[in-house]
Amino acid sequence: MIRIGLVGLGMMGRHHARVLQNLDGVELVAVSDPGGDVHGAAPGIPLCTDVDELITHGLDAAVVAVPTAFHETVGMKLVEAGVHTFIEKPIAADAESGQRLVDAFAARGLVGAVGHIERFNPALQELKRRLDAGELGKVHQIATRRQGPFPGRITDVGVARDLGTHDLDLTMWLGGERFAEIHSQSAVLVRDGREDLIAVTGRLKNGVITNHLVNWLSPMKERVTTVTGEAGAFVADTLTADLTFYENGSVEAEWDALASFRGVKEGNVTRFAFSKPEPLKTEHEAFRDAILDGTKGIVTLEDGLHTLRAAEAVIKGPSVSGTFNGQ
Repeated sequence: MIRIGLVGLGMMGRHHARVLQNLDGVELVAVSDPGGDVHGAAPGIPLCTDVDELITHGLDAAVVAVPTAFHETVGMKLVEAGVHTFIEKPIAADAESGQRLVDAFAARGLVGAVGHIERFNPALQELKRRLDAGELGKVHQIATRRQGPFPGRITDVGVARDLGTHDLDLTMWLGGERFAEIHSQSAVLVRDGREDLIAVTGRLKNGVITNHLVNWLSPMKERVTTVTGEAGAFVADTLTADLTFYENGSVEAEWDALASFRGVKEGNVTRFAFSKPEPLKTEHEAFRDAILDGTKGIVTLEDGLHTLRAAEAVIKGPSVSGTFNGQ
């Protein structure tokens, strides 16, 4: 049984508390938040005022769900105490802080994970399984759209670090390689000093072309990932956890008017049925298993750092166009 603690009981912390209290192989032994447990997320569980007090409860592991600015400070205290740690994304406020966390956990041989929950969405998990099985053949392009209304609860980062990191991470994971270069346009339209719209194009080291539209300005909410390859295209909607395959055309259109409207050839369209567990539960299971037996499947601190570096390349200025160093 892994003795785990939770730092932060805000919006995301409350979800972590719910899942951890019902996760096999894990015991939530204490939580901490300077504001207390105002929403009753962890009834009956010892409540601490800070991470130092939390550590006194004899933790094997911890989950960090505090504002990004505090990730390094809290993470360093946990690594010094020998505690395996799961840090909500992004890994840190900047790449330098993230690098220090990566180095510290590596030096102590501790498991460190970053909470990029989109990787664990059932639609993307199923898509990854099918890509790894070669069902699409060679992948040519990965495109994402992540748009919606402004979330008032986000105050410490812009849209690139908050939402864009989801797409940058899942693209590298699906594409099987890290970014070689990134070009972007960004705009500050609603809040002073924080970008709320980005348009990104890139190339992975294996040649896969990527593009990403991310904003907090859209009246409709979209979470769509499209992977195009030799055999057709997969479309994953992570709001509904649906995965659809559009097969390359094999049937000639005999009706000229219809052909001009729908294309010369059409292939089969298949929406798959598969199990759809809660992504946060799947993510915590991966963290638990990495601690118990070294099972791969977590988003590592190194993964999180590379994603943060990519996000920083996106927001160097209101208009960025250049080569991203993928190291």
